[in-house]
Amino acid sequence: MAVNESNDQQLDQQRKKIHDLLAAGLETDWQHRAYSDAEIQRVVQGLQGLPPDDLQGQLRIAGFTLTPYVSEEDPEIEQACATCMYYITHSRYCALPELKLGVEAEWSCNVWRI
Repeated sequence: MAVNESNDQQLDQQRKKIHDLLAAGLETDWQHRAYSDAEIQRVVQGLQGLPPDDLQGQLRIAGFTLTPYVSEEDPEIEQACATCMYYITHSRYCALPELKLGVEAEWSCNVWRI
């Protein structure tokens, strides 16, 4: 098996695990969006303080959801991984250094950026 195939399979397994955790009701900090520098730093520092294999902690702190976030103040902007600057489309991957997770295009987190 090629390295890329192995990595793709690992990311697919990770996506499934993330989906299953969120679908089962894992509570995340989705309602606290990180728009200011201070809020972004709060989230990043929280993520940096976790062990690298603490997937549930990452999902909680980053406020992951299975659906795009739409704020009441700006309903025309849909915050989904697919429109985030950290999303790598061809591999369905979040390249935020503190996360580095396999994600789906329609998911969202509180450090979403355009």
